[in-house]
Amino acid sequence: MAGVSLQGLLSRRGLIAIAAVLGWLGLTVQLYLILLLRWEAGASLLGGLVNFFSFFTVLSNTLVASVLTCALNLRISRGQAFMLHPAVSGAVAASIVLVGLAYSLLLRHLWHPQGWQWLADELLHDVMPVLFLIYWWCCVPKGGLRLRHVGLWMLYPILYFAYLLLRGNVLGLYPYPFIAVDKLGYPQVLLNALGILAGFVLVSLLLLGLDRWLGKRPAPPR
Repeated sequence: MAGVSLQGLLSRRGLIAIAAVLGWLGLTVQLYLILLLRWEAGASLLGGLVNFFSFFTVLSNTLVASVLTCALNLRISRGQAFMLHPAVSGAVAASIVLVGLAYSLLLRHLWHPQGWQWLADELLHDVMPVLFLIYWWCCVPKGGLRLRHVGLWMLYPILYFAYLLLRGNVLGLYPYPFIAVDKLGYPQVLLNALGILAGFVLVSLLLLGLDRWLGKRPAPPR
């Protein structure tokens, strides 16, 4: 039995490693493409880096890849313990699921990427949301989430939206068309943001319900 358990552990760790590599690969390809465009246009590479981290997709996928990397136990630290806390993993799960849903419902029809951009697009918006949700379901301890956690999770999209408005007001740049104040105006943008926040809360409540349900299930025999 111990050999089977060890084999299962190694298999799980291998799958987590593959997911982590795919996450970092998607981010790396996307960063390369952004910096390449800036280089060819003679624009600031530092500005390209700032632009890269101004996307909710990039921030959320960075969190996903970081959690998966910490789950490999390559280095024991307080930062690793924080990233692997069920409340933090739950927040990351809610965020990356929102990324996948928002992209499919609001953005996918607006463009048709090719080549390396298609690869980055698929990894960041389709593959990683599914892989991390599977990781959350199978590997994150259940039963510890509470409604207050959902309230804390909401700070992430709220602060991100506030940052976008401030950045857009200064630079006139908006990473997503549904928050482009210069074209839609503040009332419509605020309405759009509230709709997306409502989607985030709905996803979070669903994860909370699943956490409580899975936490009540008896542990599988070893």
